[in-house]
Amino acid sequence: MKTENTSICGIPSLVIGEKSDNVYLFIHGKNGSKQEALDFAETACPLGFQVVGIDLAEHGARKKTGEKLLPWSAVSEIKNIYLYMKDKWKCINIRANSIGAWLSMLALQGEKIGKALFVSPIVDMENLIENMMQWANVTEAELQSQGEIATNFGETLSWEYLCWVRKHKIFWNVPTEILYAEKDNLTPREVIDLFVATTGGKLTVMENGEHWFHTEKQLRFLHGWEKSYCK
Repeated sequence: MKTENTSICGIPSLVIGEKSDNVYLFIHGKNGSKQEALDFAETACPLGFQVVGIDLAEHGARKKTGEKLLPWSAVSEIKNIYLYMKDKWKCINIRANSIGAWLSMLALQGEKIGKALFVSPIVDMENLIENMMQWANVTEAELQSQGEIATNFGETLSWEYLCWVRKHKIFWNVPTEILYAEKDNLTPREVIDLFVATTGGKLTVMENGEHWFHTEKQLRFLHGWEKSYCK
């Protein structure tokens, strides 16, 4: 496949596939990178799409820059990427993983998006943070007092982050297909079901799947799902 390493709005990016009016903006999740767009492009490009992958802060080519992946900056970056792409492609679609789906929805709600394909999306960050506080036995008063609290499961809880999340709600009305894993440890089934019910999205559930689709069986299921809905 034709692949171009480039920079869009100052962000390391990949543009994959032959020239087309239709494109997918690929937003990776935690510990991912723009390189993951190459795998999705194996499905999307033969169907007539181009794929654009970007590196979020702290990831890929931006891993050692000292930047932090914070929603207030990431949302602005994704918006700028979209505005750039709007002049280059007639129809922009979204393919996003985990926190990348949450950031995409915050950045692009109200914009003209063809469709969205979300894998293990975070759809209620406030719920996730409150659950992590319970896991770490941290009260809201303690978090407010200390500002930040490191946990023994590798996440740092932030009062500023939580307050920002509570002020920025998602209103999503884009045709959306969701691939959800039965054993997703970050988003409870009732949370994803509520999101689907309120947004009109369509849900596919992989039995015994995990939040991170990475085993041979999980990837085979993921690729089959992509081929079904990437049209």
